[in-house]
Amino acid sequence: MSNTTVRALQVTAALAALVGGAAVAASTASAKDGYEKCAGIARAHMNDCASKAHSCAGQSTKDRDPNEWVYVPTGTCAKIAGGTVIK
Repeated sequence: MSNTTVRALQVTAALAALVGGAAVAASTASAKDGYEKCAGIARAHMNDCASKAHSCAGQSTKDRDPNEWVYVPTGTCAKIAGGTVIK
């Protein structure tokens, strides 16, 4: 594997761990408890709540949809490529 491929896999794994960990930690938290809504980073079927396309968590159909969001610790979203804080 090339260094570029290895680095891409490392970044993907880190993002997946961050999003997955934040989703578990935020499942009972609200934005007031040190979390913010971050759109554009959720994996398919890993969104935290409703969007324009559906009414429940876990119903997103594609990775990194700009209309889907997950809770992440406050200040984290701006550090993730493609992440947009939803107020």
